[in-house]
Amino acid sequence: MFDWFRGLDRDGRRTFWACAAGYGLDGMDVQIYSFVVPVLIAAWGITKPEAGQLGSVALLMSAIGGWLAGLVADRIGRVKALQITIVWFAVFTFLSGLTSNYTELLIARGLQGLGFGGEWACGAVLMGEVILGKHRGKAVGFVQSSWSFGWAIALIVSTVFLSQLPEAYAWRCVFFVGILPGFAVFFIRRAVPESKIYVTAAARPPIWAIFQPRFITITLRGCLLALGAQGGYYAIFVWLPTFLRTERHVSVIGSFNYIAVIIVGSFCGYITSAYLNDGIGRRKTFFVFAIGSLAIVLSYTQITISNDLMMVLGFPLGFFASGIFSGMGSLFTELYPTELRGSGQGFCYNSGRGVAAAFPALVGWASTTMPLGEAIGILAGTAYGLVILAALMLPETRGRELQSLTPAPGA
Repeated sequence: MFDWFRGLDRDGRRTFWACAAGYGLDGMDVQIYSFVVPVLIAAWGITKPEAGQLGSVALLMSAIGGWLAGLVADRIGRVKALQITIVWFAVFTFLSGLTSNYTELLIARGLQGLGFGGEWACGAVLMGEVILGKHRGKAVGFVQSSWSFGWAIALIVSTVFLSQLPEAYAWRCVFFVGILPGFAVFFIRRAVPESKIYVTAAARPPIWAIFQPRFITITLRGCLLALGAQGGYYAIFVWLPTFLRTERHVSVIGSFNYIAVIIVGSFCGYITSAYLNDGIGRRKTFFVFAIGSLAIVLSYTQITISNDLMMVLGFPLGFFASGIFSGMGSLFTELYPTELRGSGQGFCYNSGRGVAAAFPALVGWASTTMPLGEAIGILAGTAYGLVILAALMLPETRGRELQSLTPAPGA
């Protein structure tokens, strides 16, 4: 089951742990915001549309950050770019706790998004380049699963602080914890080598190369896939704590159990999808998880069910909505040559995220005329329909070995 990991040398294992730690802590910083939303609505008197905009601005800026980080990774290396992005999002998450009004937090969240988008692009490319093609889906999927651990840390930290400290400054302490990812850079700097595939690549094409005729259709299809998966995910999970507290009347302590079940389901979904991506292929796995996500989100938000049943349904909700991401890193890594891999992967994943940034705001606006759960279901359901459409149009890349635009000198 873990032959792919045992087959890695020491540098490969260090790369795996660095990418997993970076992405997990990235997830912690991002998910912290969703737990703070109900408190900010009460403390600052902001509206749901304004809260949605706070969620959306980080995602929108991550689209820019992801592409920029990918470009940087293609020019100065994957490891250096990874360090920069981790420090960036950690610092601005911390600074979010020092804000005193809506505008200041909006700016801090936007700047945090630049680093948030870049970290995934750099880490996924780096991991994808150090693993054999037949194991890439599993390796990158396991890295992706670390998001659930970061989410769990955010849940624990926010539950403890928000339930034990006065809300007036408890939310600030939650943001302050976001500085922790910055310490991962010390390990990465000392222990993680640069990708050999990147080092031996000879060409450095122009920044717009992913839009040239040879790659433009792949780029657009990749963007659509990322848009659908992330639009559905953020429509659900940015608003989930607020949905539980305002429509299901679940307390901060009570919501811990609901979200914990979702996180466990999330981890299981990442791992299951990781193996399916190498077993049945990328496209079929996207179909399975998109259809499952569509079905479960409609059941969770559109049908009148008891709180106990809602807790049970949290497992498949987390399973499908999170597991759908496991194959993206490996797919995007395999779609582009080495010289364009960082920028191509960064642009596809994060431009999709940038457009998906509208979904939390749209949910907030829609909830002014309909129940929040209904708004979540409609927007998320539409997004997963886009995933199905994109999967129909993308090529199958399972097992593809990575290539460069030009051979290395002497090859």
